[in-house]
Amino acid sequence: MGPGHLAIAAAAALALTPAAGGARVAQPAAQRPGFTHPTRIDNRWLPLAPGTRYTLVGHANRGDERLRHREVLVVTDLTKVIDGVRTVVIWDRDFAAGRLREGELAFNAQDDRGNVWNFGEYPEVFERGRLTGAPDTWIVGLAGARAGIAMRAHPRAGTPAYRQGLAPAIDFADEARVYRLGQPLCIPLRCFAGVLETDEWTPAEPGAHQRKFYARGVGTIRVGAVGDREDEILVLDRVEQLGARDRAAVRRAALRIDDRAYRVSRDLYGKTPRAEATPRAGEE
Repeated sequence: MGPGHLAIAAAAALALTPAAGGARVAQPAAQRPGFTHPTRIDNRWLPLAPGTRYTLVGHANRGDERLRHREVLVVTDLTKVIDGVRTVVIWDRDFAAGRLREGELAFNAQDDRGNVWNFGEYPEVFERGRLTGAPDTWIVGLAGARAGIAMRAHPRAGTPAYRQGLAPAIDFADEARVYRLGQPLCIPLRCFAGVLETDEWTPAEPGAHQRKFYARGVGTIRVGAVGDREDEILVLDRVEQLGARDRAAVRRAALRIDDRAYRVSRDLYGKTPRAEATPRAGEE
């Protein structure tokens, strides 16, 4: 999901405010939730264990073309302190037709109730293999950005929508709601029971929605689109636990991006502490 003090609260203490189309959105209240062990992300719907690599494959429209799409997400063994909370560093890469389109570092933490929070993103954009910048960077606590919920501890159908993050400087205000819970879903990898389906959108594009499907103990298994011209579809192709050598390679790559970000995004990322190796349990 930066220093300044976080105006967020646990999901159980969220206030309700009107959203686009009259829906109610869970707004963070002005109280910091507890983050005793923030890097221990064991939420059953979105577990983020260091050394886990997720690969999703599918297609997406890019202009007049429908291109093969692949997303590779790795939970690194690095952490970064954002707005006084130690977060897990996620390295996410988006490939279109085999070419890197976007690569980002994202930052998540879990509160004491089991909710997973978004604390910001540093997304680099590439064109024909060359870095063009990271204009959509947002860091909690800087430029008015606030944390949002990536996954509730106990999602239930029929509950209010919730904010996934807020960054006024880049018009980021994504929202989500639990759409359905408990249905089966089969993808080429395997069939899953009791799947959670969420509906996500941004107020700037009220007709475009993204549907995400989650399996217990796994995380995201499918991404689909409704009313979105890109019509992105992704399904989980494999989940891997990396060995020591691969984890070290991921760590080095993520640290290079972290270092580069201080030059590319001086005004935002440049104000954050450096990413570092995950501390031992109890040292958060």
